[in-house]
Amino acid sequence: MRRTRVMALLAAGGFVVAGCSAPGPAEVTFFADGKTVNVTPLAACDPKTGKCSSDPDAAGKLKVRPGKPVQISVPGEIADSLWKVTAQYVNAKGEPQPLQETLVTSRDRYAYTVTPPSASDQILVVEIAQAAAISRTGNPEDAEPITIALWSLQIDPAPTHQS
Repeated sequence: MRRTRVMALLAAGGFVVAGCSAPGPAEVTFFADGKTVNVTPLAACDPKTGKCSSDPDAAGKLKVRPGKPVQISVPGEIADSLWKVTAQYVNAKGEPQPLQETLVTSRDRYAYTVTPPSASDQILVVEIAQAAAISRTGNPEDAEPITIALWSLQIDPAPTHQS
């Protein structure tokens, strides 16, 4: 009986400690061609403390057919900030095309869809960069946006007949 109480107290104590731990890094969800992957940042920095972390293995991977869009869903902490979507793709001949960049400034947008320009274009990479405005002088008018976190999705081109 005593052992059961000790185990119950330890379990309750572990729950309390786990409940008080700091939240992990924000995850971005990518959805394409019927598959979903949640991705943590490749790199993230706290602009207040200057502390940064990186995880080069954090990039998500999905198989996506040519012409298919990639949908992105971000949590509130990203949606409430300034963020940018960058997409790299190739045309039907495999030639790299100019990067597509979209700056999201509405501060309440939780989703975005990257659509290739044509049905034969293949998206290769989609990246989300979260920004913060930093002023070296303390004057908000002098603030410059800097990237504080970066998420990446690497596309593995799938055959066009995949269902």
